Amino acid sequence: MLYQLYESQRSIMEPFADLAEVASRMFSNPQLPFAQLPMAQRISAGYDLLHRLGKDYEKPEFGIRTVDVDGVNVAIHERVDIDKPFCELRRFKRFTDDPNTLTKLKGQPVVLVVAPLSGHYATLLRDTVRTLLKDHKVYITDWKNARLVPLSEGEFRLDDYINYVQEFIGHVQGIYGNCHVMSVCQPTVPVLAAVSLMASRGEKVPLSMTMMGGPIDARKSPTAVNNLAMQRSYEWFENNVIYRVPDKFPGAGRRVYPGFLQHSGFVAMNPDRHASSHYDYFQDLVKGDNDSVEAHRKFYDEYNAVLDMDADYYLDTIKTVFQDFELVKGTWDVRNEHGKLERVRPQDITNCGLLTIEGELDDISGAGQTAAAHALCTGIPKAHQMHYEAKGAGHYGIFSGRRWREMVYPTVKAFIAAHQVRPAAKAPARPAAKAPARPAAKARARSA
Repeated sequence: MLYQLYESQRSIMEPFADLAEVASRMFSNPQLPFAQLPMAQRISAGYDLLHRLGKDYEKPEFGIRTVDVDGVNVAIHERVDIDKPFCELRRFKRFTDDPNTLTKLKGQPVVLVVAPLSGHYATLLRDTVRTLLKDHKVYITDWKNARLVPLSEGEFRLDDYINYVQEFIGHVQGIYGNCHVMSVCQPTVPVLAAVSLMASRGEKVPLSMTMMGGPIDARKSPTAVNNLAMQRSYEWFENNVIYRVPDKFPGAGRRVYPGFLQHSGFVAMNPDRHASSHYDYFQDLVKGDNDSVEAHRKFYDEYNAVLDMDADYYLDTIKTVFQDFELVKGTWDVRNEHGKLERVRPQDITNCGLLTIEGELDDISGAGQTAAAHALCTGIPKAHQMHYEAKGAGHYGIFSGRRWREMVYPTVKAFIAAHQVRPAAKAPARPAAKAPARPAAKARARSA
């Protein structure tokens, strides 16, 4: 019922938000008489703020059109490689006419970025992807809003998430021979499980795993997020935050953890900060500080765009990761795509680099939670393990913004490069590797 009430309220407010936008433009357009009235700038700013507080925020786009690679402008074509019911595997293909740059691009490592399915869209990692594209071929998991997935597609659980990750890794490996995996926040746990299961089966695993700000062991330095999950029972979450999607959406009837509830939780963590941010936005509009205004809009266009999570997946995560700690206790059994249960054994991973990254000021994943992966992956030689703490960085700072670009990324780039296996060293006897330029390859040599 709560979901239906929320949608009804949003539908009622939507016309008023649109009218506020129109009014704001009327009082700010110098060609209209309203803009000449006393206090017009303040009235316009007030209406603009009202519009942004009441509008519906849709899924943003990545919008990465070009990247600069050593002074050369490289075009980016975004496309979907695999389209599954609950996720798209999205690729950012790079194009250039510069021969030297093209050669450089083709020899660079491949990175599969596993984005979090925890309320926000994968576009939250836009800065992560844009930065990686300078030195890597990049794929990302773009999780779908559960309210748009029809009931006919079946349920989606944490086990299905893990199976998706394994399929995506296999897909990228099939194209390039191998890849590196980067997981940000929530997916550190299912990614470690996915790679562990692949190792236990004797399958090829990624060359390296980079795990950033995730709850590998949520018992360490618990934050407000961890405490809520640990102090409330499984039944409390099922009875208080799970609702059915209203009839107006394709996923009508699906049990979900609604995005608007998640957004309320995000804001409740730092209400003073958000109130101050909106007040500053109003002041910047009055002063005409367009740069600050645009920065605010970009941030909240992303922050306010949230998605529904399938209830089974969400509840599985609460129980497995934050209540039973099955990964660190060695008691986690995952049902594979064939319906068979398999035990997650991180100690079976032997030939994969492991880099963990934490932010000094992270208030979502506490200190030591991500680093706990090293104690589990005992089969990986110490020489191939590394932990990095980003000084002064909060949760978002380890994958977005100045600290990510200037402090964290150089470490990630160097670690991936150190664990990149060269094809010639892997299989020196391959005749194709010794051949000169082939006409077919030459014809395709404009993308990477």
